[in-house]
Amino acid sequence: MPAQAEKADRTKPLNFTADALRYDDARQTNVLTGNVVITKGTMVLRAGRVEVKQTSDGHQSAVANAAAGKLAYFRQKRDGVDEHMEGEADRIEYDGKSDTVRLIGNAVIRRFRGGTMSDEVQGQSITYDNLGEVFSVNSGGTSGEGGRVRGVLSPRETPASGPAAGETR
Repeated sequence: MPAQAEKADRTKPLNFTADALRYDDARQTNVLTGNVVITKGTMVLRAGRVEVKQTSDGHQSAVANAAAGKLAYFRQKRDGVDEHMEGEADRIEYDGKSDTVRLIGNAVIRRFRGGTMSDEVQGQSITYDNLGEVFSVNSGGTSGEGGRVRGVLSPRETPASGPAAGETR
């Protein structure tokens, strides 16, 4: 399940809503609490608490922690295709410089083709590197059935798997 994010998102401003904000100018840190919703281009992040940092060279990172009894949520469009990735976990870490997202604790990630879910993977932690298109899931010994990684991967339709010339379905 490659997960290359929409490239245009990297240059978009980060917008947010929350119940409260604490900004530390010296550390370039924003702590957002209560019903936090962050958007950056096609990326959406929802959580109970999010700490956003910006480096001196302009890269942003965020650590989102779920509200009590809920999971933090992440969604982003994939570049050049009609697909979205969405995930949920106890904690979500986004690093804009390395263009990676890490979902930690009760992690699940889904790929939607158009509006239809095609793939789903669950584990204790899930990391995807958007630049390298590398995706990894770890069980941590406690997730899924018997502490294992679980998932469903749907086959991609290729021109060869569609109707043959002159054939209708």
